[in-house]
Amino acid sequence: MARLVARALRLGRSALIQTGVSPVSHHHSYRFSYLIPVLIWSEPALIVAPQWLLTELQQEEIPQLFESQALDAHLTQPIIQGDRWPQESNFQGILLTTPEEWLSDRLGRFRRFPPNIPTIIDGVDDLETWTREQLTTCIQPQDWTQLHQQAPQHTDIIREAKINLTQAIFQRPANPHHCHLLDQAEQAILEQLYEDLVETVSPAVPDAWTQFWHQWQASEQLRWVKVNREQGTFSLYCSPAEVSSSLSQIWLLQPVVLIGGALDLQKTAPTYRQLVGLGDITGVKFSPDRNSQLIQLYLPSRLPLPNTPKFQAALIEEIRGLLCMSATLEGLTVLLIEDTPLKTQIGAVFAAEFGSRVQVETTKVDRPGILVTGWEFWRQHQGKLPPPHLLAIATLPLPSLEHPLVAGRVSYYKQNHLDWFRLYLLPTALNELQRAVAPVRDCQGIVALFDSRVLHRSYGEQVLAALSPLARIDYLDTTWFNSRSL
Repeated sequence: MARLVARALRLGRSALIQTGVSPVSHHHSYRFSYLIPVLIWSEPALIVAPQWLLTELQQEEIPQLFESQALDAHLTQPIIQGDRWPQESNFQGILLTTPEEWLSDRLGRFRRFPPNIPTIIDGVDDLETWTREQLTTCIQPQDWTQLHQQAPQHTDIIREAKINLTQAIFQRPANPHHCHLLDQAEQAILEQLYEDLVETVSPAVPDAWTQFWHQWQASEQLRWVKVNREQGTFSLYCSPAEVSSSLSQIWLLQPVVLIGGALDLQKTAPTYRQLVGLGDITGVKFSPDRNSQLIQLYLPSRLPLPNTPKFQAALIEEIRGLLCMSATLEGLTVLLIEDTPLKTQIGAVFAAEFGSRVQVETTKVDRPGILVTGWEFWRQHQGKLPPPHLLAIATLPLPSLEHPLVAGRVSYYKQNHLDWFRLYLLPTALNELQRAVAPVRDCQGIVALFDSRVLHRSYGEQVLAALSPLARIDYLDTTWFNSRSL
């Protein structure tokens, strides 16, 4: 990995590296592998990473390297953090910046960062999400007020448009996601408002509206609304269905080293590269070490499918058995359940049996503790919790087609005659699954997967490959629990 980074710095050849390690892992610091060649490089370089990771680099990894006697004489680069390149024309150091700052510059062509600076981007598992967030425009409730103030001669037109839009939106039935795609009638209201205003008051239109309408007119957009029924308000959003066309242009501006944990099952990462607009690039994939990071996988073979009425009762019984068998262990148990009603029910059922040990989506869990959580909470907070000795997964994290935004993206793939399951749903699920399991590898813990689609669907082999290395059985082995005490 260090050689690839050094080559990118020296020859300007980009690379894509899959470390096989979660960025939040406490026991593996792959970051030294790119810090050392960057710190001894005699020319400027840029490191792009989330703020929490930049903080760790500055407070932990980089100071450790400067304390090393073997490297001390070679580490002469100044290191600063900022949202733009330093004004000094002869700056030859290392600039640390966040994905939001770097992407906003590259996508917006603001030129705060010069071209041709070798750039290392850490944590690119989230690159698609970061980019979509940068390309999403929003109209908040207060933006309507600002539009009234800056176009007072069109107050009646603006008020009528908002009333008609409010009526149309709140006539829609509520859904658990509190959002829906704008239908043709709702879009027509906004398009008519744009036509009424743009010719006469364009210079006075607030920036939020200008950006929103600019994004609205781009091709392949998801136009949607988020509804707050309690307050009687809504926010309008416009975001791209795909980001590869936008990202493909920025890879030409500088050599890059993209670093992620588990981006694709293949070394060359063809699916991932397609999602983020990367052409041919050197790819390296490191696999978890079988001796130190193997997980024990319990995958029962006779469970009902998740979409059947019998699944819920069977799931509760399976989890109860696991919790009883592991009751003497001191470590953390995590129950990953995405379905909100089911998550609440399971939290209540097992709180009645195991008391205050059971907590729902909190980082304040006693040891031994049982945490009931959804995928998003676990992804965001797993670094703040001890590695679980037992991770029980109710269902695969396949994006739900019942979510309006997921349905919108699937519709885009269908319209373009693309394999929406292979290019979107399955890669998303595999990435989420590998990130969720990564902390369990630190203690060679147990993963229980209760989604029998792994056994009965053609993509099951890919799921097992994503979880590898593993030792799999379809029955509860008491020795798994008796032989470990965390």
